[in-house]
Amino acid sequence: MTSVNVTEFRKHLQIYLAMASSGEEVEVTRRGVLVARLTPPSDSRDRAKRSLRELRKKMKLGDVESPIEVSWEADSASS
Repeated sequence: MTSVNVTEFRKHLQIYLAMASSGEEVEVTRRGVLVARLTPPSDSRDRAKRSLRELRKKMKLGDVESPIEVSWEADSASS
């Protein structure tokens, strides 16, 4: 991650935009205080697919309607 003050950011905007588009995060500060964060674009579909891949590593998928060797009954709630 790169941190830059507002004046420097304005002078070299194209450089920092190129950095963000290549995947780097850029923090913009004013007098040492963070005022903005420039992040690379992300596709929400790709992010969701990555999350699902990570979840699959941690869990075992099974048949929810009729689990193997487990008997169960659903409670019927009446309104």
